[in-house]
Amino acid sequence: MRILGTAESRAFDRRAIEELGVPGPVLMENAALAVVEAVAERFPRARRVGIVCGPGNNGGDGLAVARHLETRGYEVAVALDRFGGRLSDDAELQLGICRGLGLEVRELEPEQEDERLADVDLLIDALFGTGLSRPLAGAAARRVEALARLAAPRLAIDLPSGLDADRARPFGPVLAADLTVTFVAPKPAHVLPPACDLCGELVVADLGVPAPREQAPGALHLLLSEEVGGWLVPRDRDAHKGHFGHLLLVAGSRRLPGAAILSARAAVRGGAGLVTVAAPAELAAALAAASPESMQLPLPVTATGGAARSGLETLLAAAAERTVVAAGPGLGRDPETLALVEELALATDRPLLLDADGLAPFDGAAEQLATRRAPTVLTPHPGELGRLLGRPTAEVQGDRLAAAREAAARAGAILVLKGRRTLIAAPDGEAWVNPSGGPELASGGSGDVLTGLIASRLAQGDDPAVAAALGVHLHGLAGDLVAERRGGPAVPAAELAEAIPEAYRRLAPA
Repeated sequence: MRILGTAESRAFDRRAIEELGVPGPVLMENAALAVVEAVAERFPRARRVGIVCGPGNNGGDGLAVARHLETRGYEVAVALDRFGGRLSDDAELQLGICRGLGLEVRELEPEQEDERLADVDLLIDALFGTGLSRPLAGAAARRVEALARLAAPRLAIDLPSGLDADRARPFGPVLAADLTVTFVAPKPAHVLPPACDLCGELVVADLGVPAPREQAPGALHLLLSEEVGGWLVPRDRDAHKGHFGHLLLVAGSRRLPGAAILSARAAVRGGAGLVTVAAPAELAAALAAASPESMQLPLPVTATGGAARSGLETLLAAAAERTVVAAGPGLGRDPETLALVEELALATDRPLLLDADGLAPFDGAAEQLATRRAPTVLTPHPGELGRLLGRPTAEVQGDRLAAAREAAARAGAILVLKGRRTLIAAPDGEAWVNPSGGPELASGGSGDVLTGLIASRLAQGDDPAVAAALGVHLHGLAGDLVAERRGGPAVPAAELAEAIPEAYRRLAPA
């Protein structure tokens, strides 16, 4: 699903009005009807509804909602604050209709409160919508703060007042909502934390005009299971393991053997035809016992238990016979191991996934990866991305989307920024937001499972961006399934890997 920023939303409105000939008041009526439907469905016991309207078209939407609710038998208290300005033309039109019908619209002076709003079952926020690009201040900020003290549940039209539709982080006082009804498509603030936490449940309603379908440069998308499932191609009944790729997984060390095991198990369950684990030779027995479906390529061992650089020629020869290479889970940071990974990454002509310690050789030097001749997928958490870009983790977290896009462009890679609402970014700026998965995935080994899952999709021939987005969504969905079944604060990574087939079934039921 496309996510539209403020400029794109305005362009949609202009196209609907100027090119398609749909009048602005018609769009406003359709918006109002969608809100009224949401009120009836989500708040069936509400009979007394308060609506606070601002001077723009969001206020016009609120006035139209008030009229429709009144005609349906609701007790409606409407307050209008012009904030010292004039009403938009469409809001002025709606105000005239309301008054012509005898519906009381109480206009508020600065600092004046409407005592009727203290005794409503539902408060509808139609103050500012998506029109803000700077923090609320003065009388507007005080208006929002006063309304926030009211006890009634809140429904926001388009966007809770105080949020910037294009920003993931609030920048001033916000009238948080329990339900937000937006139109045509979500906006960035609806889907990116922490702003999305202030929107409550999100309903995306249509306005009788289809959403834009063209793929604009730098487009942002929300991954929805019903759409992502369409990326899965049914397997031919005559297929054999050779049709689904051969993954070379470089992983594990004396201290972290489990990471290699988890990643290998996820790759097998993710559908790779064959999996070979290249790991320090001393891990052979553990790998054979825990992941019998995968093959092994023993590597020479450093004094600290990591993979030695002397294994490079062995790895390059193996990579030449495989479909995809993935490196990182549990490798450790022995200097020899990091040198091995760096040389392998820059020398192999196979699609490559780097995760965890596999990213460390390129800290502060993401551009080196742009010289590769084959697709690259990087899957850092925020700290690893900060090191890759040479900046503090807090700066990455301050604007996760911008950081992911920058790293993707600098590395010429598909960038998966793990965390809540994991982001996938392509070098051209196109990006995807994943809503599946929750805090239960904050558990050791979860990222190793993701590595194996994305790598398995690459091995099966997915486009790198599709492999990353599909793998991330399946990973989150598997976490949701285990969390629903077992409860508890965390999903053990071994159970997460075992749930991958179930996640496939949920995504594309037979």
